[in-house]
Amino acid sequence: MLRSLMLIFSLLLPMSALAEGKSIIVLDASGSMWGQIDGRPKLEIAREALKQVLTELPAGSEVGLMAYGHREKGSCEDIELLVPPGVGTGPAIAAAADSLNFLGKTPLTEAVRRAASELRSSEEKATVILITDGIETCQADPCALGRELEASGVDFTAHVVGFGLTADEGKQVACLAEETGGRYIQASDLGTLSEALAETVIEDAAPPAPAPVPAPAPEPAKVVENLDPSMVLVAGGPEVDRIEDGYFEVRAINADGSTGDSIATIYGTHKGEVPPGTYRILATLDSAHAEAEVTVTDTAVATPELVLNAGAATIRLFQQEGVPIEENGSWELQQAGQSVAYEYKSTTRVVPAGDYDLRAAYGAAEVTLPFSIKAGEEKVQDVILGTGHATIDAIYAEGVAVEDSNQFIEILSGKADIAGNRASITNAYAATQGFDLPAGDYLARVTLGATTVEVPFAIKTGQETKATALLNAGVAAFTVPGGGYSEVLSAKKDIAGNRKSLAFEYKDAWQTTLPAGDYVLQATFGEVKTDTPFTVKAGERTELTATTP
Repeated sequence: MLRSLMLIFSLLLPMSALAEGKSIIVLDASGSMWGQIDGRPKLEIAREALKQVLTELPAGSEVGLMAYGHREKGSCEDIELLVPPGVGTGPAIAAAADSLNFLGKTPLTEAVRRAASELRSSEEKATVILITDGIETCQADPCALGRELEASGVDFTAHVVGFGLTADEGKQVACLAEETGGRYIQASDLGTLSEALAETVIEDAAPPAPAPVPAPAPEPAKVVENLDPSMVLVAGGPEVDRIEDGYFEVRAINADGSTGDSIATIYGTHKGEVPPGTYRILATLDSAHAEAEVTVTDTAVATPELVLNAGAATIRLFQQEGVPIEENGSWELQQAGQSVAYEYKSTTRVVPAGDYDLRAAYGAAEVTLPFSIKAGEEKVQDVILGTGHATIDAIYAEGVAVEDSNQFIEILSGKADIAGNRASITNAYAATQGFDLPAGDYLARVTLGATTVEVPFAIKTGQETKATALLNAGVAAFTVPGGGYSEVLSAKKDIAGNRKSLAFEYKDAWQTTLPAGDYVLQATFGEVKTDTPFTVKAGERTELTATTP
């Protein structure tokens, strides 16, 4: 999709729309631009494509930027000319686009009207390029505006780029371009977009027809798209099913036989156009690669077949037999400790033929098993992680739940080693937290403030387990006039006459969670220390002010 949008900009703007006169780009900054295409927000794709085009503006181009929906939610008046049309405005437009907040409605009709009004201040050719991922949402008629602008007699053209619109949605805005002699371009498919732009843009940007001259003698027919490569998993096999996810890179061959500079990149089933010559072509699909040499002419289509020597591996993750893992799972294929393929879901990937270590994970569960695949093979491997789900929470006292997200929950092995230590499995900061764990015995260690308790629990495959930690604690909140250092000590001294330190701070107001019991708040004021005894009750809040000198 990013390449499609860059192609729209690079062909539409520099060659035709920006060829003469003044132009204003009207950019959709509505909240819908947070929607994703191929895992990336549309606003991010638009910004990147816009920057690419702005670096290639012809000298003397006078371009401006207008946006809508970037300052207020629900407003149909949120339209602003951010950069007036002028020469050398590329950096300013890019910076303005980067600073936009995408949050409002889509008053595209009024935005184009204002852009046209701004451009009418001169008699030069005027062009508006509207980039939108949605239809009009402010009760206006873009088709009527197109007819109005065309009837005004001004040399005005509107082009519309439909970014991710459906065919029906595209019809609702295409008329704005068609009524003014412009073009509507659907940013959805690289092949059809390339062909449409190659015709419309070249025609639109063509200079005035010269005076008739005698027709030249016909030249021999030449092939324009003269390279059509393909991929197969194994020699003699069919073309790979997912070739649209792959690409071919055409590179020069240096005098010493090494691979040289890139000449062209061809995606999926599309054809390419390269100057006649001999090249090295490199094919890539997921983790599989192949290369071959090919000689290309301008009188025939070269059709090299690249053999990936690979197989299609489908890895499916399950919590238990018949229960698939929908999210948060992952798998990886390794060879000699190096990652060859890695995914976060059950899916199919093309990998070189060979032997692998298949590592799968879900929550704290991990499974490693051998995996082999042959060239041309389509192999399905099911991995059962054998997990159950544990939910860990805590209460201060019966009926008083902990809602503090600073609570630390650590899951430990249920069995201690010979030194009495337990292996740490996983952890989280939360009042309540769920964990996906392999079947077995565990210990949940819950810490909040100066309070720590441990709760044993067991996990069975495919079952839900809930463990609640009873802290038997309360919250103590302190005020220390004038601030400074204060510390919570045990009320009872040990045999050496020392009190145990449980918490401290350098603030004038702070709080912590303490086990039910008696304590002393010791505050330091310069050279003087004061002790303030207090008691914490389970499930209750205690507030006190430190004694001052």
